[in-house]
Amino acid sequence: MRSGTVVEEAASTARRPTRPGRRRGTLRGLMPHARPFLWRHRRVLLRLGAWSLMESAQTFLVGICLARALDQGFLVGQPTVGLAWLAVAAVSILLAGPVLRGVFGQLSGLVEPLRDGLVRRAVREALRRAVADPARAAGAERAAVSRLTQQTEIARDSFAGLVLTVRSFLFTAVGALVGMLTLAPELLLVVVPPMLLGLLLFLLTLAPMAAAQGRFLDADEVFTNRAGGLRGQLRDLVACGATGTAADRTGGLIDEAAASTRSLARWTAVRTLALGTAGQLPVLLLLAATPWLRDQGVTTGALMGALAYLVQSLLPALQAMMTAVGAAGSRLVVVLDRFVSAEADGTDTGEPRETESGDQGAFASPVPGTAPAVWCRGLRVSYGAGTRPLVEDFGLSVEAGERIAIVGPSGIGKSTLAHVLSGLHTPDEGSVRLAGEPIAGRSPRELARMRVLLPQEGYVFAGSVRENLAQLEPGAGDDRLSRAVSALRLGPLVDRLGGLGADVDPGALSAGERQALCLGRAYVSPAPLLILDESTCHLDPAAEAHAENVLANRPGTTLFVIAHRLSSALRADRILVLDGTGTAFGTHESLLRDSPLYRDLTGHWNASG
Repeated sequence: MRSGTVVEEAASTARRPTRPGRRRGTLRGLMPHARPFLWRHRRVLLRLGAWSLMESAQTFLVGICLARALDQGFLVGQPTVGLAWLAVAAVSILLAGPVLRGVFGQLSGLVEPLRDGLVRRAVREALRRAVADPARAAGAERAAVSRLTQQTEIARDSFAGLVLTVRSFLFTAVGALVGMLTLAPELLLVVVPPMLLGLLLFLLTLAPMAAAQGRFLDADEVFTNRAGGLRGQLRDLVACGATGTAADRTGGLIDEAAASTRSLARWTAVRTLALGTAGQLPVLLLLAATPWLRDQGVTTGALMGALAYLVQSLLPALQAMMTAVGAAGSRLVVVLDRFVSAEADGTDTGEPRETESGDQGAFASPVPGTAPAVWCRGLRVSYGAGTRPLVEDFGLSVEAGERIAIVGPSGIGKSTLAHVLSGLHTPDEGSVRLAGEPIAGRSPRELARMRVLLPQEGYVFAGSVRENLAQLEPGAGDDRLSRAVSALRLGPLVDRLGGLGADVDPGALSAGERQALCLGRAYVSPAPLLILDESTCHLDPAAEAHAENVLANRPGTTLFVIAHRLSSALRADRILVLDGTGTAFGTHESLLRDSPLYRDLTGHWNASG
């Protein structure tokens, strides 16, 4: 029996290529964490900028000297003057060596602290996981080794290449554009528009390419963990004849990696078009516009100087920058996001760790104002030590205003997950944030203003209707209460009870009436997050649909519904499926295609009406 259980777990866990709600490669999510790092190293950045200004000067002199050599020297019969200007250009080129040496000397002051911080972060997270759950130490060790070696080096090399190429392009562009402006302002009218068009097209490819990189790294890491786990269970797999099943399910991870590679290839083609537009079109337009430029009084030397700026300086720097940002930049964003997601309460460079009280380091978790309505990472939830976790390494990100349905078999842990998200149950591992604020350690009063959890049993207490409806917002006036009564169609019930000032006898109310009053209480609450844990099960389908729609449309509301009817899931923007061995997250249509358990649930709901 034990071997069968091991085989079932080993084979079934190979199904999940990625964790639900995990959003890789989000530049906006990393920027708040990167700014403190750059601020701490501002002196290095200033020195790096000073060396780069010399590079701008060198770029400026090359085109100017070439133009002057032609216009004031060779073309007017003064070869000595022309040679003198070329000599000045040659000296400026020779100065590029010391400039690059100074640039590389300052670069280490940025790159090495980043690498050291990532190493400390990976070691700290590996030790924390090993101490918290020794049974999972082997799997955590494999992930930690990957971060300490391959991913850390990817981050260092990508960051170094990104700083070098972006810096070079910016300062080269300053020197070249100022040079063309000095030679003839008309040159900018020909050169700048195609460059901007190519840059815009290129920027539009960054987000999807980063997402594809994230998908690939997810599939690669999960496949490595699954392969390592299956290696230790080969005897059980062979004995039970389950090798084919395990191979088939692991093959899904390979398919996911292949799909992400194809996606990368498609966006690389678009990026190539952007490179051609920004890197080749300016030269063609400059040649085509030569007659017009000559009519405007642009000299031959100025045209040759502009061509030199484009071919020798600006376009090579532009192409190098776009290539680095498109490749190294995407990898850097994805890898840093993985470090942030792996240790949501840490930092990147050895600064004080972020705690659940909200202290933030250089690579802190989401912050208020930019954070999702619900955000969690690395959740492990179980009923006690030694028990099988309900969810493990679970992540979720839900934006404000979304409507989410949670479905799964009875007893699978839907209510427990709702308690974790609402701060009533502390997870074994991981962090939960609502609107960027950690919920751990919050008082009941603070939690009440962050979220409302309505359980299946509607709790109504002895007191007036007004007091029941305003329980979570005691200062609410009758106008606000009346709007809730009207929106949820509670008027007949309130009138039967005798109005807002009438006393309530909880024992005289039906289960559906108690639930209706609790829904009105949630509507009046100031909390932006509402979680309905089957709290409409005693209402008829039409009343349930109306209540869910009213609460979802309340301004600024994010709604979670633990669904007991298919109709609730169909009304949701996305659906979270819990199946005991993993999770699935997506729309109704995508889950019908990808989740066997969700198909079974919908079939059961349809069969039962």
